[in-house]
Amino acid sequence: MSVVDEDELVERVDDQDRTLGVVVSRREAVREGWLHRVAVTVCRDERGRILVHRRAERLSRFPGLHEVEVGGAVNVGESYERAAARELAEELGMRARPRLLFTFLNRGGLSPHWLGVHEAVVPDAVTADPGEVAWHGWLTEPQLRSALLEWRFTPDSHEVFSRYLAFRSTRP
Repeated sequence: MSVVDEDELVERVDDQDRTLGVVVSRREAVREGWLHRVAVTVCRDERGRILVHRRAERLSRFPGLHEVEVGGAVNVGESYERAAARELAEELGMRARPRLLFTFLNRGGLSPHWLGVHEAVVPDAVTADPGEVAWHGWLTEPQLRSALLEWRFTPDSHEVFSRYLAFRSTRP
């Protein structure tokens, strides 16, 4: 997830992911445990490998931990899809049209939030922002399963990957 501008504005949502018409800073939403939206993308290449990255050490949230997904907060008035595309451009320097697969109420991590999980097939030549990404690589699903057991990942990564695989197993 991207470098968090602690003053970025998000919309509070209810437990059904409906906006409440209340705009707050993300910092406040996290501190108070208010539901808001986050958009993430699982990136695959043409061969089906999944992009994994390690967060830069200077990041305020989860520095140095690995992630299966790329993403960040959904800004006020922004859709999950638009936020996911914006985050891909910011973190990986690429233009892509992520496809929203599903949303779920995520109670892991720093605070509860609605998480919109997307998928995008992207080129395997990634130009990651070094301020956000310390390392990145492409892993097959079996390699990623092993890495999830051996490496330190963000709290969202395990659940996102598990739900992502479950979702894909129900689709042709």
